Amino acid sequence: MKNYILLFSLIGLFISCADTKPCDVPTNGFIDGSDQTIMMGSQETVEVFKKIDAAWASRDYETLKAHIGNGTFYHDDGTVSNNGDSFVAKIESSYQSSLEKEEEWGWTTNFAFSVKPSASDDPKQTNTNGEWVNARFTGADGAVYEEWYQIDDNKLIWWSSAKRETGFPPPPPVE
Repeated sequence: MKNYILLFSLIGLFISCADTKPCDVPTNGFIDGSDQTIMMGSQETVEVFKKIDAAWASRDYETLKAHIGNGTFYHDDGTVSNNGDSFVAKIESSYQSSLEKEEEWGWTTNFAFSVKPSASDDPKQTNTNGEWVNARFTGADGAVYEEWYQIDDNKLIWWSSAKRETGFPPPPPVE
């Protein structure tokens, strides 16, 4: 009897230590006007984002430009850049403006993750190039930035930034 208990205990141990899938459903969500769903992207794309973020923070514009391709880049103030040179010129102008106004400059990266749309039979879908990183930042001034980075072949090819000022009143107390 002891041997059976030992045998079943060992089998249970092996089963409990077996590899399991991180999720049963590889995609979810939808993209309006298409048959696509959303899948998790790769850590490799997040690492490219981290290189972009670090180069931007240190104002290492040569490294930053090395990770920016030709594309469309929407800044939170409505400005649009189309390549590494115009992108860097815009962010350097913003940096210089903050110095002139004696404002704090910098940010904390709150989170970043990578996703990608599922394949599409529609040849007009350009969202399947590379992967998309969503990131949130809190600026030194307390503003919150929500950004999307489309990264393909280690280069930023589309970007959008939205800024939300803080200072909202706190929620009412729960009774």
